[in-house]
Amino acid sequence: MYRLFYSPGACSLAPHVVLEEVGCPYELELCSTRNGGEGTGSSAYLSLNPKGRVPALGGVPGRSGGVEGLLTEASAILLYLGRSFPKAGLLPRDAAAEARCLEWLNWLSDTVHSMSLAQIWRPQRFVADPALFPAVQAKGHENLREQYDFIEEVLSDGRRWAIPQGYSVVDPFLLVFWRWGGKIGLDMTATFPAWTSQAAEVARRPAVWRALEQEGLHEEPDLVRLRR
Repeated sequence: MYRLFYSPGACSLAPHVVLEEVGCPYELELCSTRNGGEGTGSSAYLSLNPKGRVPALGGVPGRSGGVEGLLTEASAILLYLGRSFPKAGLLPRDAAAEARCLEWLNWLSDTVHSMSLAQIWRPQRFVADPALFPAVQAKGHENLREQYDFIEEVLSDGRRWAIPQGYSVVDPFLLVFWRWGGKIGLDMTATFPAWTSQAAEVARRPAVWRALEQEGLHEEPDLVRLRR
C-alpha cells in the first residue's frame, strides 16, 4: 500500500493522478495548513521527510535522507510509478523516449518550479532582505514567461502529448504548471493555445478528474472550462 503525502494543487497532484491512472491501492496523507494543520513544516512531517516538501511517497524500498521506504521529489516518484506499472503505458519503453520524459520532468522541477515560481512565491529563499523581494519576484515573472513561451513552442508542433509517443507521466505534471499559470495572473487560454489544448486532453481523463475531485480542485472555473 502506497501513501502519498500531498497538498491540494501542489506538484504532488501529478503523482496523485498517476496513482489513479495505474489503479494501485494507495492512501492520501494531507500535508497542508489549509486544513488547519501545521503543514510540511510540522515536526511530525519533518521527522519523516527532513526536506519538508511534498510530494513524498511511502511504500518504496530504500532510503535517501527520509525514513525507510519514503521516496521524495516529484520527478523521481513519477519515474518510479511509470516504471513500476508498465502496463499502464505511462513511461515509454524506448530509451530515447524515456529520456525525453526525464528531460521534461527535470526541467519542470528544477528550473520552472524551483527557480522561477519560487522567485515569485518564495522570494525569501533567494534573498534575506524583504526590500529586495519585489525585484526577485519581477525576475521570476520574466523567467517564467520565457519558460512558458518555450513550452507553448514545443507543444505547437502538432503533438497531442508532451512526448509524441503518447500520454505519459509528464502530461499531468504539465497540467499542474498550466493551472499555476492562471494562479499568477496569466491568461493561459489566450496566450498558450497549444498548451491549453494539451491540458484539456489531460483534464478530460477520468483518472485526472478523480484526483482533482479528491483534492477539491474540480470546481475551479479554469479546470471546469478545460473539460468542455
